[in-house]
Amino acid sequence: MLESKYLIMLGAAAVGAAPAAAAASGKTSGSRPNIILIMADDMGYSDIGCYGSEIPTPNIDRLADQGVRYRQFYNTARSCPTRASLLTGLYPHQAGIGQMSEDPGTENKIVDEGVASDGYLRYLNRHCVTIAEVLHEAGYHTFMTGKWHVGMHSQDKWPLQRGFDHFYGILAGATSYLAPHGGRGLWLDNEKQPVPEAPYYTTDAFTDYALKFIDERPKDDEPFFLYLAYNCAHWPLHAKEEDIEIMKGRYDKGWQETQAARRQRMIDMGLIKDSWGTAEWENRSWDQLTDKERANSSLRMSVYAAQIYCMDYNIGRLLDYLDSKGLREDTMIFFLIDNGACAEPYSETGFGTINDINDPHSTVAPSYGKPWSQVSNTPFRKYKVRAYEGGISTPLIISWPSKYAKYDGQWRDNIGFLPDIMATCVDVAGATYPETYHGGREIYPLEGASLCPTVTSKNKVIHDYIYGEHFNNRYVRHGKWKAVFDQDGKRWELYDIENDRTERHDLSAKEPKVLESLVKKWDEWAASHHVYPKP
Repeated sequence: MLESKYLIMLGAAAVGAAPAAAAASGKTSGSRPNIILIMADDMGYSDIGCYGSEIPTPNIDRLADQGVRYRQFYNTARSCPTRASLLTGLYPHQAGIGQMSEDPGTENKIVDEGVASDGYLRYLNRHCVTIAEVLHEAGYHTFMTGKWHVGMHSQDKWPLQRGFDHFYGILAGATSYLAPHGGRGLWLDNEKQPVPEAPYYTTDAFTDYALKFIDERPKDDEPFFLYLAYNCAHWPLHAKEEDIEIMKGRYDKGWQETQAARRQRMIDMGLIKDSWGTAEWENRSWDQLTDKERANSSLRMSVYAAQIYCMDYNIGRLLDYLDSKGLREDTMIFFLIDNGACAEPYSETGFGTINDINDPHSTVAPSYGKPWSQVSNTPFRKYKVRAYEGGISTPLIISWPSKYAKYDGQWRDNIGFLPDIMATCVDVAGATYPETYHGGREIYPLEGASLCPTVTSKNKVIHDYIYGEHFNNRYVRHGKWKAVFDQDGKRWELYDIENDRTERHDLSAKEPKVLESLVKKWDEWAASHHVYPKP
């Protein structure tokens, strides 16, 4: 059983000697792989089995079993800037989405490129290229299903106009899983779709169309790129009844006991250090709740877990399809999450009421509440939006059976971030990242580095510094050091992530020169990457 294997795998075995794809040439040995990029939504660092969760995710664990897992990979702390950075290989401000993307109701906030700060256009600008555009130029067939969320209020911002051959999904940031409708409804290619008839579930439908696009691709020798961007497990809490029944009762033990069990599994599998402890608990204890409050909270988490369970089942469908078509061995698959678990609206109970669960008309309520978000982010501090580890840390699995299965789920501590995905795709596809595109417009240089050398060498350093900013939550990471300026803070803080990844011990007073150097680097980065001026 995979979970048992990961629990006893306390350290990575010696890395094999097979060479990585040559970053300098952008070429790989043999044929170019198919590439699948799977992005989950609003989940925590410990919400999948091979990262410590009690939620059964055997198919995501299968991915890890045929590749490597990263401990220190970073997103941008929110959905839309993460998707901008992931798709373009740039910092999100460079791509035009330094804060939020367009959503229904924001039409009056559209900003024309060049009129206001380029970092906050709310859609992908034309000084960036997407992975789909780059791989399309290299001959790949390019498909997307799921959540776009990087521009919606004119057709030139949609997936087919940014390099994809086919698209099925939502342009907005959230929707009903059961009946997507209105501005949060469904599109097929460039056509708005009617509200689907019941029974319908986004996670199933996004997978259905992913398989359809692959199966109906042109019958030639060219590889394909699939971006499968699930809206799971973003609010609202919508899950299939049979999956809820599987999860019911598992969370009656409450927040702290669930968190403690996760933390111990993470320690046992070598993912985290016991010496880090656990970040400060920000809520009541479970025994302070009434019986009704406990029952309602347990149910919310059960529905959340059921959403993840269904996503994992659908990833299994994808893997089984690839196996049946003889495609799996030469397909490189990434799995990651767009931000830390979501505490919105920062209350104990979350959005809405229990009666809102599985209301097909709802696109927001209910959610699962701040305490469960802290459990999802075990053992880290804070959650979505914030620059602490709970906001920006994501699992990353890279699976490629023909090349990486021999690593058997080993851990990698190499520090990486979202722009590395574009760089890796360019590398293994033998593609060329352009200097100009979109009718001769200058394209910002790629910020990422290929992850391929880190697969074969766990000591390979590919970044000296990485940076982030979102709604004034700021950070810079350099080696073991991380400086953070929180939205609720009044000064920069300093943490030794190697020895204190739960960020409990601020060393700014003890190491002022280290902090001063990091802040200076952050200021230089912000000045050159469209963080300022802010709108």
